[in-house]
Amino acid sequence: MTAGRRESKTGRADASQSNLPVISLTTDFGSDDYFVGALKGIILADNPIARIVDITHNIPAQDIEAAAFSLFCCYSTFPKNTIHLVVVDPGVGSNRRPLVVRSGEYYFVGPDNGVFSYIIDHEQKRQAIHVTAAEFFRQPVSSTFHGRDVFAPVAAALSLGTKLSAFGTRIDDEVRLEPLALVPDHKGRFKARILHIDRFGNCITNITRKDVPLELESRVKLKIKGNAIKSFKAFYGEENQNRREPFAIWGSAGFLEISITNGSAARNLGVKRGDIVTLVPFSGSVE
Repeated sequence: MTAGRRESKTGRADASQSNLPVISLTTDFGSDDYFVGALKGIILADNPIARIVDITHNIPAQDIEAAAFSLFCCYSTFPKNTIHLVVVDPGVGSNRRPLVVRSGEYYFVGPDNGVFSYIIDHEQKRQAIHVTAAEFFRQPVSSTFHGRDVFAPVAAALSLGTKLSAFGTRIDDEVRLEPLALVPDHKGRFKARILHIDRFGNCITNITRKDVPLELESRVKLKIKGNAIKSFKAFYGEENQNRREPFAIWGSAGFLEISITNGSAARNLGVKRGDIVTLVPFSGSVE
């Protein structure tokens, strides 16, 4: 394997350079198998002083949307030029493309399956490369483990200063997930959806402050599965006459959540990810 060795044709720098970027890992590998260890081993073999940070390895298996959401919520908390490596790859071994993306002030490495959609849409400007330069790959390349044999060595090479152009050709037709923007209807309502349900049972929607400014909170309600949510709370434990009554709260990632005091809103409301939430102008009565 050549990745990580200094070669002028690829523009690599030595591993001795200071201030190397962080490499973050997001996968659906869990912790029971050797998969995460193999990723880290490949990166460290090529760049022994790499700084590797785990975001999560508990993405539900093959769940591209969950990975896209988790990454979107925290990628910008990292130092500039962090390399975010994502391996949630149900299409491994197929003709789906491996990507390196520069979006905003960060790099992203992973499969072209939409996992970077929310970031690309948010940052707007990006440079995406279809990785075809096999000299960076671990050989032989397994058809079932591109995380180890393709994405990890590419991330390591990036961390050593390899230029984007060395990896392949630029593209502008990456696979995209459904956008986060709300969808209006002819009645003045907006269709939102549940993006994520956290471990506490909070139901995180794709509604943002842009959709509901502070001055409009008292004039809107949410409807989901026959339930109307009309109250907004400032914090989870705020006094509530009915502790089983769901309320809306602005979460740390900037999205509106549906919650219940000291309980699971998802379980109590019978909600799952992807369910539709309707944002309705509030007339004072429940429809």
